[in-house]
Amino acid sequence: MAPPGPAGAHPTSIEPLSRSIFRKFLLMLCSLLTSLYVFYCLAERCQTLSGPVVGLSVGGGEEAGAPGRGVLAGGPRELAVWPAVAHRKRLLQLQQWRRRRPPVPRDDGDDEAAWIEETPGLAASPGGSGAGSSVAEAPPGTLALLLDEGSKQLPQAIIIGVKKGGTRALLEFLRVHPDVRAVGAEPHFFDRSYHKGLAWYRDLMPRTLDGQITMEKTPSYFVTREAPARISAMSKDTKLIVVVRDPVTRAISDYTQTLSKRPDIPTFESLTFKNRSTGLIDTSWSAIQIGIYAKHLEHWLRHFPIGQMLFVSGERLISDPAGELGRVQDFLGLKRIITDKHFYFNKTKGFPCLKKAEGSSKPHCLGKTKGRTHPEIAQEVVQRLREFYRPFNLKFYQMTGHDFGWDG
Repeated sequence: MAPPGPAGAHPTSIEPLSRSIFRKFLLMLCSLLTSLYVFYCLAERCQTLSGPVVGLSVGGGEEAGAPGRGVLAGGPRELAVWPAVAHRKRLLQLQQWRRRRPPVPRDDGDDEAAWIEETPGLAASPGGSGAGSSVAEAPPGTLALLLDEGSKQLPQAIIIGVKKGGTRALLEFLRVHPDVRAVGAEPHFFDRSYHKGLAWYRDLMPRTLDGQITMEKTPSYFVTREAPARISAMSKDTKLIVVVRDPVTRAISDYTQTLSKRPDIPTFESLTFKNRSTGLIDTSWSAIQIGIYAKHLEHWLRHFPIGQMLFVSGERLISDPAGELGRVQDFLGLKRIITDKHFYFNKTKGFPCLKKAEGSSKPHCLGKTKGRTHPEIAQEVVQRLREFYRPFNLKFYQMTGHDFGWDG
């Protein structure tokens, strides 16, 4: 038997072993912490990705689901596993992105400073630019659209004209409907950007859910010779809406808008006539040419049946907006949701306004550029224009089967 070693030898002999075990423990602990961190990051990422959510619960009621949870669209309640904190984080990111992005370019026609109180909030309107401030105010499906649910579709309906007829008002009124999704700015695809292709055009559209209609409006389409064939090539089933207005009033309004931007342009009278003494109208001037509705409609009827087009009265859109919107909703196959209760008449501007857009607690009215005071035009000039337009108006009434009463 070997003699015992000197005092303190036993602790010294196990010290390397203890350090080895300690190092292994630290490595295992670091590995475990790293794994937990990775799983945490993955879980946090999954929670903030967009998903099939249509609303947030606001309490413990039966319809709201479990408190603090989102409700999956059409899924069992036990599958609703998205914590409310993830929704809030995602919506905050969206809100910050909306504040940072540059303003949407407006067309130089009917879009200019079109509507006040149009700044998007968390609860955007069904049309994509509401002014709400809380998720609770959003209509069904809005949160899903904010979270990039749904898909982008080519438009099933297009407001194709006419400039200064009331197309912006019609589009904004329609965007109140929860089943309508529309582009805010005018795409000008079928007249200016057709070379960019349908994929580029589709990418401009907002996301839609099943049962929702994608729309856009570009008033210059109605007077663009190539537009009918191009839209028909996209889809022969596209529904077309034309907002028309007394062509004399429309021409003066068109001139008034141009005058506001270029005060040095010639007078309305000098632009109207080729020769003032003979009374010959200058039909090459766009303000006059646009109002020859029958001529433009002939091009469209070569590609679309008249039943696939709806003609909205710009005058009735002011005097009876709910009535005209009822016709439009029927034409689009939508439930009549937009009614008299949505409108009030603004005496100052002389136009109807929305009492409250979807997802907003504020009224929406035409912007400051709408309802400009028209310059005084000599009565003899107005009368000569009425005489010029009369035969074209009568033909337009026959083609559409509707007397708009511009010659009464």
